[in-house]
Amino acid sequence: MSEAHEPTPLETRLVDLIRDHGPIRVGDFMTDALVHPQHGYYATQEALGTKGDFTTSPEISQIFGELIGSWLVHSWEAIGAPSAFNLVELGPGRGTLMNDILRVAKVRPRFLKAAHVYMIEASGRMRYAQKRLLADAGVRITWADKLDDVPPGPLLLVGNEFFDCLPIRQFVRTSARDDAPWRERLVGLGDDGKLAFVLSEQTYGEQTGMPPGAQPESVFEVCTAAGEVVAEISHRLREHKGRALIIDYGHGRSGYGDTLQAMKGHKFWPVLEKPGLADITAHVDFAALARQGRQQDMRVDGPVRQGDFLERLGLKIRLEAVEKGIKDKEKRELFRSGALRLIDRDGMGSLFKVLCLSPKGADVPPGFE
Repeated sequence: MSEAHEPTPLETRLVDLIRDHGPIRVGDFMTDALVHPQHGYYATQEALGTKGDFTTSPEISQIFGELIGSWLVHSWEAIGAPSAFNLVELGPGRGTLMNDILRVAKVRPRFLKAAHVYMIEASGRMRYAQKRLLADAGVRITWADKLDDVPPGPLLLVGNEFFDCLPIRQFVRTSARDDAPWRERLVGLGDDGKLAFVLSEQTYGEQTGMPPGAQPESVFEVCTAAGEVVAEISHRLREHKGRALIIDYGHGRSGYGDTLQAMKGHKFWPVLEKPGLADITAHVDFAALARQGRQQDMRVDGPVRQGDFLERLGLKIRLEAVEKGIKDKEKRELFRSGALRLIDRDGMGSLFKVLCLSPKGADVPPGFE
């Protein structure tokens, strides 16, 4: 067998599992491919940066984290500047965003003194990178596996490119009877014994959030885990005070389409090929997040486009101020192009959306005016 077709350890495990017990859900495949403790992507691969498979807004420009930091300081003041609060980041990557947030927050020493930072990170490899970067942050930082591990109290939370990694289910419209015309897309085995997409024998009716207009072969994606996270955040915001900021790539209205994708070396990669070696994500359904937030009696602002959000927070003003201090022309141009990439209407500025959850009765948060 050539190296190109040599199965990964995780692939061998999944093939054996499916052969013995039958096809698995797409979300179960995602979970194993990403966070399996020995063979998952985040346990074995260099995910972020030029040497990794993808990059994120905080890695592209420091201005992103600086603006989010200013937004958090303003939010802390808006909720009464509590003397103790939980500053939580979901899926913190290499720690770049939190590092920029804490640097900007030095303008409000009381904010830093009041903050207890919680980094919600399942990957030991990522935790190591975060701990190295934030070793001299000068604030209390605790690493946790899940949001449930964070104690009660006022909450300011940021989730940047966290929800896109949560496991999804996919349903495909078939020609089955009208009351149950959907089958679930599963990961099974093809005739060659390799991983392949298959359809469930069981049929399903309409799923929550399905808009009208489904055609044969239409794909609808459901992310129960995202709703559960929103419910947990909402519970905390009802019990205490605070805000939660969700930033990710996705769509503002629920619709049809297969958004499951894999990235390797900054290029698209076949989703089922060599699991554990590529990042796997799905677009976030912001309409579903907003719907869940309202069901939880939250004030929901957004989703708005990332470009609009960052411009309202003063990205261009900040860019001009920083540019003046960069003497080297090449570095200045590089800095400028990175910042403008965040608000590019043909790219990240439109593809990425921003949503804010607050308790009922809270003021409109900055960036959502």
